[in-house]
Amino acid sequence: MTKENNHIYETKYATFCEPPNEMALKSGEKLGPITLAYETYGELNKDRSNAVMIYHALTGDAHVAGYHQGDKKPGWWDIMVGPGKAFDTNKYFIICSNVLGGCKGTTGPSSINPETGKPYGLSFPFVTIEDMVAAQKLLMDHLGIKKLLCGAGGSMGGMQALRWSLDYPDHIHSVISIATNTRHSAQQIAFHEVARQAIMADPDWQNGEYYGKSVPARGLAISRMIGHITFMSEKSMEEKFGRKLVGKNRLGYDFSGDFEVENYLKYRGDSFVHRFDANSYLYLSKALDYFDIAEDGKLTDAFKKARSSFLIISFSSDWLYPSHQSKELVRALKANDIDVSDIEISNSYGHDAFLVEVEGLSDIITHFLKKSQKSMSHE
Repeated sequence: MTKENNHIYETKYATFCEPPNEMALKSGEKLGPITLAYETYGELNKDRSNAVMIYHALTGDAHVAGYHQGDKKPGWWDIMVGPGKAFDTNKYFIICSNVLGGCKGTTGPSSINPETGKPYGLSFPFVTIEDMVAAQKLLMDHLGIKKLLCGAGGSMGGMQALRWSLDYPDHIHSVISIATNTRHSAQQIAFHEVARQAIMADPDWQNGEYYGKSVPARGLAISRMIGHITFMSEKSMEEKFGRKLVGKNRLGYDFSGDFEVENYLKYRGDSFVHRFDANSYLYLSKALDYFDIAEDGKLTDAFKKARSSFLIISFSSDWLYPSHQSKELVRALKANDIDVSDIEISNSYGHDAFLVEVEGLSDIITHFLKKSQKSMSHE
């Protein structure tokens, strides 16, 4: 257990948008009531100016750090969140919520539809990054926080941070966006579509009506296997696995699995089935594909309303969200005379680099938050 962050945390819940005051979604549909699962770390100061909201990636959740009772592993970003860490809980009040459409306590496809008494399944309306952010704003209001010191996240989390700066420009002081982009490319959409088709081709999916029955385990596992290939780089896979064999000295000439990389992907896929809902994977991956900051217009124009300072971090080995996409974002910010720091970190970890302790990442974030806190105090 991490000595610096061995506190036992509990997930909290807040419910909003009770009928007839449902949330109007970007799709035109309405949703309510909405329950958000969230966790907080550290203490909110007297003037409520030290709040930092962390946004999770596609398959993450609200448990960003520390331990739940009985946990063997800490939260998904424990290396970055805690006393003395980059997101120092001795200085900042950290908030992390499970996104709308998720399956870890926040309202999503597996939640009970109050009108039917059964899980929503595919009757759940489509949600977007904008909708996720709107729900997070309701949580911020619930906590009595008028302005975030910072919003931070990697991958889909970075998209939420960017959306916050545009939808609520007067309620967020700074943004940390890591390994993300402003819209999905055709290649990125293609990877997601193959993953979705794997789920929907599983006979146990049953058009999304599998709750209380057999879950589409094989389809969901294959989806996760596809995802993990994109999360790593060619170099990191070669360094970790190469052509190493599993428990044998020579090729078996069968389909049982000869190579360690095959075994790794199967393990990742099978373990994912036990912690994630297949329908949530469909909905959240689609939300990523719908995301487009510029809405097919000019990216420069989209950021005219932004008021935050920005830290944009990319990784040289990330081929899923390559650095050149972050550079496009930086150019759009600079064209609007927005304060932006652009950092590209060289490593071989690939897209998932933000989840590991890569050299320099903690120091970069620590310095940026310190600078942000100082500038916010002068407002």
